[in-house]
Amino acid sequence: METKPSDGTKYYLSERCFLKRLETPCVYDAGKDELYELDSAAFDFLKQAGGCGVGARDGDSAFVSYCVEEGLITTTPVLVARPPDNQSPIPSLRYLELQLTAACNLKCRHCFVGDSRAVHLPLDTVVRVLKDFEAMQGLRLLLTGGEPLMYPDFAGLNRRLPEFALRKILLTNGVLLTDELLKCLNVDEIQISIDGLAAGHDAVRGEGQYNKAIQAVKRAQEVGFDVSVATTIHSENMGEFAAMEEMFINMNIKDWTVDVPVPKGSLLRNKSLCLPPESVGKLLSYGFSHGGGIHCGSDEGGWACGAHLMSISADGVASKCLYYADTPAGTAEDGLQHCWGRIEPLPLSKLKCDCAEIETCRGGCRYRAAALGDPFGKDLFKCHSILY
Repeated sequence: METKPSDGTKYYLSERCFLKRLETPCVYDAGKDELYELDSAAFDFLKQAGGCGVGARDGDSAFVSYCVEEGLITTTPVLVARPPDNQSPIPSLRYLELQLTAACNLKCRHCFVGDSRAVHLPLDTVVRVLKDFEAMQGLRLLLTGGEPLMYPDFAGLNRRLPEFALRKILLTNGVLLTDELLKCLNVDEIQISIDGLAAGHDAVRGEGQYNKAIQAVKRAQEVGFDVSVATTIHSENMGEFAAMEEMFINMNIKDWTVDVPVPKGSLLRNKSLCLPPESVGKLLSYGFSHGGGIHCGSDEGGWACGAHLMSISADGVASKCLYYADTPAGTAEDGLQHCWGRIEPLPLSKLKCDCAEIETCRGGCRYRAAALGDPFGKDLFKCHSILY
């Protein structure tokens, strides 16, 4: 028999919060990019809150107070369609890189994608992939390119994005982020590439591009978007990281991701930009995150990097990430679940790593390790970063 609420107050699951059955039951706040593990009683309570609302019962007060404080539930009725909370595959597919197009408006010297190509995912394929990803309990969608804003059907896709219970992140160089577009853009976060201060950024992206990227950050923030920044380490920006850190903190950047380019695409023609691992280690220690990031919990299972990530390239190829597009696990036409089942997760125990930090670094980047000579060997770039 149902117990009556203790005070008559009804609670509703917040609009941007979605129940997800991953390795453990969870609720995902797509607005804040936060994942909360739940026991079965908490999951059932929030499932009722996601329907017609639920009242707190005796013994629920501490949990309800926590959920209210975190913004997971509200006393204001929320009437939105909730997707099914199916059980995810294990490991779960949480992050999807969707390369909408291989076309780009810049010719960056370090781009692993290479030269701009007029190759685009059909919109109906994109929508089908997003439905699959949502059904598989996905969390975060990364819309990338090329330059994703050059996708011919971007307006149509933008209209469809609110249909999906995902956090949508646009990865862009910022050049095409007009005020008009920002007012109607249906994403939760915009990540803008800034590869140094003016000298370092323009050295790889072209003269005048730094100022355009900085202005894009400011305009996006003024509209109210979460803005993150991605920076690639190269020989022309080595001395600029301390100043970038101070600038990004002062600009209230949500996340700052720092990474190393891989020997692929345009970088093969510009090898002078590459640096040895011992020079990069200290710089990889830069970066910060204000929430979100990789959602680690009690269910990680000792996997190496990429255990929860898959990519679909602009030509429809599915792979463990865009670096691996030349070793496909199928195509978008095969269905996301089929492709995900063909990507075998790599246990940490198979890596030739003997460092006490392996559970933290998870072996670094396997593509970088392979480029250094052994796909099961050490990612020496990550190894040197641990020293700092």
